[in-house]
Amino acid sequence: MSQTIFITGTSSGIGEATAKHFQSKGWNVTATMRNTQNGEALSKLDNVLIEHLDVTDAKSIQTAFQSAIDQFGQIDVLLNNAGYGAYGPLESFGIERIRRQFDTNVIGLLMVTKAILPHMRANKSGTIVNISSIGGQMTFPLGTLYHGTKFAVEGLSEALHYELEAVGIKTKIIEPGMIATDFNGRSFDFANDPAIEDYQGIVSNFLSGFNNNSMQPSSPELVAEVIWNAVTDDTNTLRYRAGADAEMLLTNRKSYDDATFIGGLKQQMGL
Repeated sequence: MSQTIFITGTSSGIGEATAKHFQSKGWNVTATMRNTQNGEALSKLDNVLIEHLDVTDAKSIQTAFQSAIDQFGQIDVLLNNAGYGAYGPLESFGIERIRRQFDTNVIGLLMVTKAILPHMRANKSGTIVNISSIGGQMTFPLGTLYHGTKFAVEGLSEALHYELEAVGIKTKIIEPGMIATDFNGRSFDFANDPAIEDYQGIVSNFLSGFNNNSMQPSSPELVAEVIWNAVTDDTNTLRYRAGADAEMLLTNRKSYDDATFIGGLKQQMGL
C-alpha cells in the first residue's frame, strides 16, 4: 500500500515542491492550504487530495485529517510547513500581529501535531517533520518575533523527539537557509513606525542588507529533497540542514562565541 504524507502550507514554495516530490515517488499526498483555489496545479496530479486547512482553526484541522484518512486510510508522515516571517522593531507591532505570528508558527504547529498523534500512536508508527530555519539556531536583526517562533519550534521538536520515539513516532527538524520563495512577499510581514526615529538607522541598513544579500538562495525543490531524505533515511536523526548557506552559517554559529559571530554578522550587514 502506498504511504501518505499530510502537508500544511502547500499553496507555494517548500510545501508545494514537497507535495510534487512525494507524489512523483508514488506517495499519496494530502496538500492543505488556507485557500484551495491556489491548489489547482497540484489537484491535477494523481493521488493528491487538496484540502482547506487553517492552522489557527481547530475545526479545519480535524476536517482535513478526517478527509485524508477517509481517502487514503492512513497518514504516515506529517509535514508542518505552514508559517511566515514577521520582522521589524518590536515596538512597531501591535498585539494582534504578535499573536498572529506565534499562533501560526507555534500554536498552529502544535495543534496540527496534537491532532494527528492519536492516529500515529494507534499505528505505532509515523514521522513528524517540522520546518524550522537557520533562524531557529541564530538570529538576524529585527527578527524578534520570527526567531522567537523558530527557536520555539526547535525546542518543542527536540522535546517531542523523546516522548514520541517511545511510541514508535519519529521527529525531524528541517533547517533551510535562504530559499527562493515568496518569503519576502506574502510570507513576509514587515512592520516599522517611522515616528520612532531611534530605529530608522537599523531598519534602513537591514532592508538594504536583506535586498542585497550575496547568498545564493536554494530552490524549494532542494528543501523537498532534504525532507524526502529525512523521511526515508530510516534513522532517528533529528536535524537536517538545507542549503549551502545553512551549512556554512550554522557551522560558524556553533564554532564561534557570541561576540565573534554576532559581531561578524553586524559588520556584514553594515550595522
